[in-house]
Amino acid sequence: MTRIILTGCCGKMGHVIQSIVSTRNDCEIVAGVDVYDSKDCDFPVYSSINEIEKEADALIDFSNPSLLDSILEYGKSTNTSLVIATTGYDDCQKKQIELASKECAVFFTYNYSMGVNLLASLAKKAVEVLGDGFDIEIIEKHHNQKIDAPSGTALMLADAINEEVDNRMKYEYDRHSKREKRTKNEIGIHAVRGGTIVGEHEIIFAGRDEIITLSHSARSKEIFAVGAVNAAVFMTGKECGMYDMSQLIK
Repeated sequence: MTRIILTGCCGKMGHVIQSIVSTRNDCEIVAGVDVYDSKDCDFPVYSSINEIEKEADALIDFSNPSLLDSILEYGKSTNTSLVIATTGYDDCQKKQIELASKECAVFFTYNYSMGVNLLASLAKKAVEVLGDGFDIEIIEKHHNQKIDAPSGTALMLADAINEEVDNRMKYEYDRHSKREKRTKNEIGIHAVRGGTIVGEHEIIFAGRDEIITLSHSARSKEIFAVGAVNAAVFMTGKECGMYDMSQLIK
């Protein structure tokens, strides 16, 4: 039985995680962390990660990038595996996560959906087949409450494509401020925010007289919760290091 600590337990994703775990017999939530205690959790909720009195095998984080330091320190000091599902980290924070993995096991991916990770694999294959004769654009769409842009998933897809071409591409986020032609070595990344869109990602390969489109549409947050819980169970007893969906879905 995997014992889980859930940070951000009283938020939207926290409640979805609770619902998923309640239907499984291979894991349980033993404690939560949130500044807002909704009083309807079946486990103790602490306002700070430093107040936790329960031992756990893994911590699932769906909170806020500002809490990263304390979460990484908790993982290192207690040897608890970390499943980091919060988005919006800057490059410095990503480096912190990488460094922390030398002292505790860390599962980090921009998207916990099986379908999105398949999309990344298909995009890499498309680049391999199409070569440099196609322009690449990524469009991501999310609800109007999402703070970060572009999404972590859009960057993950761009990184997957870029790795396939030895990181020769640059990312273009803001063409409206320029008056020049599109260059060949760029990936355009565009963010749309509106309504209650859970998450949609589209990769466009535009060539001479033909267009190839790969896309994924999330219909509920549950797909991310299932992936995060699967990751927590997978991470039980893991040695220090960085882990991601490629190991989980083997």
